Amino acid sequence: MMPRYKVVLRLVLLVILGLLPVDVRAGAPAARNVILVLSDDHRYDFMGFHPNAPQWLETPAMDYMAEHGAYFSHAFVTTALCSPVRASILTGQYMHRHGIVDNQRPEPRGTVFFPQYLQRAGIATAMVGKWHMGHEDDSPRPGFDHWVSFPGQGEYFDPVLNVNGKRRQFKGYDADVLTTEALRWLSEDRPKDRPFYLHLAFKAPHYPFQPAARHKGRYAGKPIRYPDTMARTEGNYRTQPRWVRERRYSIHGIDHMETGRFDDDPVPSFEQWYYGYCEAIHSVDENLGRVIDYLKKTGLADSTVLIYTSDGGFHMGEHGFYDKRCAFEPSIRVPLLVWAPGLVKPGTRVEEMVQNIDIAPTVLQLMNVARPEGVDWAGQSLVPLLEGRKVPWRDYILYEYYWEWNFPATPTMLAIRTRQYKYIYYHGVWDIDSFHDLVNDPAERHNLIDVPAYQGEIKKLRNKMFAEFEARGGLNIPIRIPTGERLDQRKLP
Repeated sequence: MMPRYKVVLRLVLLVILGLLPVDVRAGAPAARNVILVLSDDHRYDFMGFHPNAPQWLETPAMDYMAEHGAYFSHAFVTTALCSPVRASILTGQYMHRHGIVDNQRPEPRGTVFFPQYLQRAGIATAMVGKWHMGHEDDSPRPGFDHWVSFPGQGEYFDPVLNVNGKRRQFKGYDADVLTTEALRWLSEDRPKDRPFYLHLAFKAPHYPFQPAARHKGRYAGKPIRYPDTMARTEGNYRTQPRWVRERRYSIHGIDHMETGRFDDDPVPSFEQWYYGYCEAIHSVDENLGRVIDYLKKTGLADSTVLIYTSDGGFHMGEHGFYDKRCAFEPSIRVPLLVWAPGLVKPGTRVEEMVQNIDIAPTVLQLMNVARPEGVDWAGQSLVPLLEGRKVPWRDYILYEYYWEWNFPATPTMLAIRTRQYKYIYYHGVWDIDSFHDLVNDPAERHNLIDVPAYQGEIKKLRNKMFAEFEARGGLNIPIRIPTGERLDQRKLP
């Protein structure tokens, strides 16, 4: 047996040479590979296992992840809009910090995505799917050794993909094609002697809700549970701000739905696009299942963390809306599932409020990459929660959305949400703000902003929200800030 002092000397030498595995050097658990699967506009409760889901919706892969891994029941985005959310996931920052505030604007020069830190640590990285930041620019971005993407929203069928700088025509359904390309990289192209991070981002179930051809019509005629706030009655809108009432008839309202923008189909009925949405989710789930099957068959399951989430929720008739953007629950809540055999106990349920800004620090910790010093990340690592540990955690989340000139029906808003209450500030000429008691009114039917009994709680949350945004540099738009009994005008850079 080798003398102990020689073992220590050998370990020291290996550390110096950089040859010792990261987990031994750091005294941490073995580093994992990570696959992040990101869908588009999949709301939090449209998964087969969720009690609020349509009883006929089939999502066996998501159900499997929830049963054999971790399910985060209170997962939120910081901005319910495609590009800002994707930037928040990849930077760990709020929209006001990373500066990608709409679906057209490219990334500001100098933006650093967390896969760049992974690359520097010797980890193989791949991006396959929807990028969208910069809209029509599908060129490879920093942080990825392998790149497969498309401009803007992309196409559901027969997509043209930019593969490492060269465009190629593919045949088939977008999610099928992207999954095949992702599995090809895993099996053929990735360096087998290095840990890997794979970012797989689907277009589905984004409007106009097109499933794979094999799933089209799968749910036609199934019973639909219409939301209570969908009815066109004054009772639904008596206490709501004016913009909520008016949005019903706007481009994102169910009484004036978009048509002809993406295809030549006639105006769909509510039932048609409801079924299409569910069928597109089923198509996503089927491809998520392909990833799970691959990890099992190749033996990678025990060394890989699989994360599934979405870039935002989606209204399915609530308040007369479709689309997202606003701060109502169907818009800001998303699925978050984590499957990691040997790390995450099957059936783990996490009740803490988590956000998309938590993904970047989570991936770095899972891969034993040190969090870079001086980086302004707003999120926290989810690893302690995945391990079932009780740790100090946030008791509120912040939300922001900036008005877009091309979709004017939804105003600029800032919001704060606790376990029970939500306060929403609408910047501009709107008549009233919003305050909801989520425990007693989970559908957010009643706006309590003028109810005397709640004024103390409203003031506390309003002051807390503005103080938080100001401290983080988030008031970088002209905004009126409540201060005591009067309003001051501030404009921060």
